[in-house]
Amino acid sequence: SGILLGPAKAANAGGVATSALEMSQNSMRLSWTREEVDERLHRIMINIHDTCQAAADQYGAPGNLVAGANIAGFLRVANAMMDQGLV
Repeated sequence: SGILLGPAKAANAGGVATSALEMSQNSMRLSWTREEVDERLHRIMINIHDTCQAAADQYGAPGNLVAGANIAGFLRVANAMMDQGLV
């Protein structure tokens, strides 16, 4: 159909990332311009896209960014739990 479907998890991460950038800026007493914040957010979102795409490709769902986001998110939580000795 030629329509690219963006996963909600990844799209919503933009708002979370912007909040994190703001908290970072405040805690370090910095003052970034709108352009600097936008550039940082742009890099974060590219990284999220690339991570979703790589997970989809690696686990047999090439091009399916929703599956990639679900897989990448699951792996991140599972790895954190294993690192903490919870599983």
